[in-house]
Amino acid sequence: MKTLDLIVIILLIIGGLNWGLVGLFNFNLVDTLFGFMSPVSRVIYTVVGLGAAYRLLAWNAICKRCKKK
Repeated sequence: MKTLDLIVIILLIIGGLNWGLVGLFNFNLVDTLFGFMSPVSRVIYTVVGLGAAYRLLAWNAICKRCKKK
């Protein structure tokens, strides 16, 4: 499960950076690269959202695994 945790953290960083760009500069990198609400953009948004949901729901289990080491 550690690999999944790492993937989710990377997705959340990418999502956070994109939202930071939107907030600071009104620039959406995902839309710029793949087109406004294109199928690829929608998949990226969905995967990032699922990653955030996973991280939220698995918070305690992830923290316990990290403390064991």
